[in-house]
Amino acid sequence: MPSLLIADDHPLFRAALRGAAVDAVDELQVREAGSLDEVLGILESGTDIDLVLLDLHMPGNHGLAGLAAIRAQHPGVAVVVVSANDDPRVVRRALDHGAAGYLPKSSGLDELRDAIRAVLACEQWLPPALRAAVSRTRSDSGDADLAARLASLSPQQFRVLTLVAQGLLNKQIADRLDVQERTVKAHLSAIFERLGVRNRTQAGVVLRELELSDPARQMDVSATPPAGM
Repeated sequence: MPSLLIADDHPLFRAALRGAAVDAVDELQVREAGSLDEVLGILESGTDIDLVLLDLHMPGNHGLAGLAAIRAQHPGVAVVVVSANDDPRVVRRALDHGAAGYLPKSSGLDELRDAIRAVLACEQWLPPALRAAVSRTRSDSGDADLAARLASLSPQQFRVLTLVAQGLLNKQIADRLDVQERTVKAHLSAIFERLGVRNRTQAGVVLRELELSDPARQMDVSATPPAGM
């Protein structure tokens, strides 16, 4: 029985995705999450999830970092990115970092159903309107290299890297992961070597390279009237 995790912080949008998904696949099991921490918690709990519909800008997720985390820690789980951003360059970056598909939030329910069916059948899926533009968009060599370096990390190493990027010290990371501090130091040595960096600051920068601006936030800001209006 196939299983789906809908990861988005807007309940109404999750409800629409759930309805379309259940219509698309018989006996589909559906779970929901409103933040990246909830997503990773569900996946780490051992719950059998085949596919994640992942919002790029939900709480705790900044651009492609959540995608990279899921692909590094749970490589057997397929991810379809769901975003208001339909820039072909962003789509290409998502594919290079392991997304099995990309679904703009402007897509219709029929496209959502097609995407779910295709990815559960182990096919890559893009909306027809974007396929030509994405195929003409070259992969950035730096992005491809970054994806490969991040994929070389173990799940625990990726967790350490994420906490380093958040500014936590070794002791704080050890407490958070319930390991000894020397274990964190060993992970950091391996992370530095695999990412080709010399220190924790550079390691954090590597992860922040996955951040993307949120078009929805940009629209909200542009719609805000100037002071005094």
